[in-house]
Amino acid sequence: MKIGYPCLNRSIGCTPSRTFRLASYSAARLAETVQGNLDCLERMLEFNRANGLLFLRISSDLVPFASHPACAFPWQREFAPRFTALGRFIRCQRMRISMHPDQFTLINSVDEGIFRRSAAELEYHARVLDALGLDDTARIQVHAGGVYGDKAAAVSRYCSRVELLAGAVRRRLVVENDDRLFTVADCLEIHRRTGIPVLFDSFHHQLNHRGESTAAALALAAATWKKKDGPPMIDYSSQKKGARPGSHAESIDLRHFARFIAAGHGLDFDIMLEIKDKEKSALRARRLLERQGRL
Repeated sequence: MKIGYPCLNRSIGCTPSRTFRLASYSAARLAETVQGNLDCLERMLEFNRANGLLFLRISSDLVPFASHPACAFPWQREFAPRFTALGRFIRCQRMRISMHPDQFTLINSVDEGIFRRSAAELEYHARVLDALGLDDTARIQVHAGGVYGDKAAAVSRYCSRVELLAGAVRRRLVVENDDRLFTVADCLEIHRRTGIPVLFDSFHHQLNHRGESTAAALALAAATWKKKDGPPMIDYSSQKKGARPGSHAESIDLRHFARFIAAGHGLDFDIMLEIKDKEKSALRARRLLERQGRL
């Protein structure tokens, strides 16, 4: 089992997701920003290696505006040696990498323009993972999208649109249950029709389900992953006390986390902690899993 956190490390004093206004775009500004983001990503990877955190979600803003028509800068070519070196480090340390485009990436949108922009954004994510030289266990996770008044039609549109995506995207794509619209059962139907693995989000499942227990839903989602996909990826969080339902916890509740781990008894999976204090909670969770012999 590998454990990690998404996008930002709060201990190292930098961010790998610096960006700027599109109105300020220039090739020089983009190159400078990407260089700084890659420098920070390297520091994150070094921190994770030193602390045994072997799962990392890379920020979608690593290369700002990469899928926008304004971006003509050949970042893959210009930074190829840097991406190659970072990818070599990731592989040598046996780390797992994922990416997660934002909520505006909607494969099943009824608007064809939004779908085209979403497809371009997904292709950018695939190019990052390919530039790092990572195999198909490095995944791109997305939600199923909107319902648009007809969930059955929305699911069908998602499945047909997947066939229109670039092969580099399709081989890395996973679908995640969300907290309002698409349950694990809905995602399992998408898997049945497309073969896309289902990424189980435990917190979303608590908020949106069809009565399945966490253990049952986790097992069903895990069964959609083939050997070539790597171990199933899981997103874990819990409710922030005193906040609106769906607000992620500031820090990990180890008793809640231990119950979740017990629900997955007998399964091998990699856990992304969507907890606001990032690496601090990941380190606490790692110590618990180490005591259990799960790492």
